[in-house]
Amino acid sequence: MSEAQSINDDGRTARDLTAFQNNILTILSTEAMYGLAIKRELESYYDTEVNHGRLYPNLDELVDLGLIEKSELDKRTNQYELTDEGFEAVLDQLEWTLSKIVTDEDRADQVDALIDDSY
Repeated sequence: MSEAQSINDDGRTARDLTAFQNNILTILSTEAMYGLAIKRELESYYDTEVNHGRLYPNLDELVDLGLIEKSELDKRTNQYELTDEGFEAVLDQLEWTLSKIVTDEDRADQVDALIDDSY
């Protein structure tokens, strides 16, 4: 069984995804990647090995949900790309997170500084 909780049909899928699945979507916000590149990004973030048996079922579920697209690069390698719906899911999660942490002007300034530093 995958990591996702119940999935709604009301367009708020990101709210029902696990943190692991949201991290996959965030990684794919940068560019399309093949599975092992996604795995390396996740391992760098978690600072631990990510098992193939965890990664690929989650990628498949995100494909089934229409949040990412899967295409074949060659006979052994698939590429994954964020869909428009996947990008909207990332934005929805980010908006919710910001609504919880930006509670005053000082925190807003800190978030602005993070955004400025990321360019």
